[in-house]
Amino acid sequence: MAHQTVIVLDFGGQYNQLIARRVRECGVYCEVKPYKTPLAQLLEKKPIGFIFTGGPNSVYDPAAPQVDPAIFTLGLPILGICYGCQLMAQALGGEVTAAQADTAREYGKTETFYDTACTLFKGLDAQGISWMSHGDYMAQVPQGFALAAHSAACPNVAIADEDRRFYGVQFHPEVNHTQNGLAMIRNFLYGACGATGDWTMGDYKETAIRSIREKVGSGKVLLALSGGVDSSVAAALLAEAVGSQLTCVFVDHGLMRLNEGDEVEEAFSKWSINFIRVNAEGLFLHKLAGVRDPEAKRKIIGEEFIRVFEQEAKKIGQVDFLVQGTIYPDVIESGLGDAAVIKSHHNVGGLPDYVDFKEIIEPLRLLFKDEVRQLGRELGLPEYLVMRQPFPGPGLAIRVIGEVTKDKLDTLRLADFIFRDEMAKAGEDRNLDQYFAVLTNMRSVGVMGDGRTYDYTLALRAVTTDDFMTADWARIPFDLLDRTSTRIVNEVPKINRVVYDITSKPPATVEFE
Repeated sequence: MAHQTVIVLDFGGQYNQLIARRVRECGVYCEVKPYKTPLAQLLEKKPIGFIFTGGPNSVYDPAAPQVDPAIFTLGLPILGICYGCQLMAQALGGEVTAAQADTAREYGKTETFYDTACTLFKGLDAQGISWMSHGDYMAQVPQGFALAAHSAACPNVAIADEDRRFYGVQFHPEVNHTQNGLAMIRNFLYGACGATGDWTMGDYKETAIRSIREKVGSGKVLLALSGGVDSSVAAALLAEAVGSQLTCVFVDHGLMRLNEGDEVEEAFSKWSINFIRVNAEGLFLHKLAGVRDPEAKRKIIGEEFIRVFEQEAKKIGQVDFLVQGTIYPDVIESGLGDAAVIKSHHNVGGLPDYVDFKEIIEPLRLLFKDEVRQLGRELGLPEYLVMRQPFPGPGLAIRVIGEVTKDKLDTLRLADFIFRDEMAKAGEDRNLDQYFAVLTNMRSVGVMGDGRTYDYTLALRAVTTDDFMTADWARIPFDLLDRTSTRIVNEVPKINRVVYDITSKPPATVEFE
């Protein structure tokens, strides 16, 4: 089934993924494409509209990204955001200049006044907060455009040409700071583009299953199951599609959280697949013995995981397809056009050379994380797996500071479980993006009962974030921290002190190592 599609044209904005996620949240399929993508290639997608993202450039700079002017002659709706708004204004005959220091330059939360007769703002409050981030100013708007929003400093916060269905906003409706921002995007999609909302994970599941069956035929499929959300949902989708033709190799390196290995195995017991659990804790701990450097830990664990997986794969024999849990942010972050490469993902840009297979399958390649979770629910995966906290590939090895031993891992596992248990009981688990415990390498004096102790300090970490590029430490209620600390020092041996990390990213990272 072909879905209605909106193209998000990326001009290097930091919120390009967020814009696309918001469109998807409105039930409309979209793809992020580099601004240099030839127009003919974009039109192959049969788009019902375009969104131009923000970007760091000034449109009047000769080297700034531009767009094929023919895009404005297609009769398709366009929403320009920040740089995208100014680009459209200049391309259609307006004038954009650097804003003066005392007027029109705006950053952060700004009181904004909207013309609710405009399609973008129809049915919304006439006044609210928008999130600004622009140092340039539309000194003259193009012919045919009306002013649709203003602030105290800027008369043309939003512009609109209703006849051509062209809209521009100098703020960012995609961020949570903008009140009714999602509703504005929805108004553009449904009011201007004529979207019908045909993008659902239930429909995607059925379409993906049919596509996988057609591709695989009678072939054999192999998947390395980590127990994380992405690989688990990919495994469930393939299990639903091809059943016993799928072999899942679950390498249990002994570095997972409490009971997670058993939970993963139980979650897949309802499908008739070949589920191989390799209990390799002893092997990994032997390789990690005496190792303290976090990068060395990561390298050892990654290489050993591949070696163990390769050994199991060779036992299976010829494999026709290898499944990877690549998701859409992996694709975007690995580089789109001139966009900066945030990080290179091992699932993107190259096929692994340690398994003999004919072709790769990436069934989640078009999905964002929240869509992956919803797809997992559609496939019947348990909520504890679908909503599993982000977990690093090296597991608890990088949450044990210094040398990793089984005793330290068992101590951390129990303390981490208590933290997560108390968070869930208080209903805070859904408010936070990541939270976990870290066993530090620091020991301190304490008093327990009538005796002196000299035991480990445990650190608790919790953050809120939109994209994990930056993160703010979470303001957890003190009584919740109190209950957690009390339980940990009473129930977990070898811990006599609990601290809470109140450092944001930057300057810190989310993980300690």
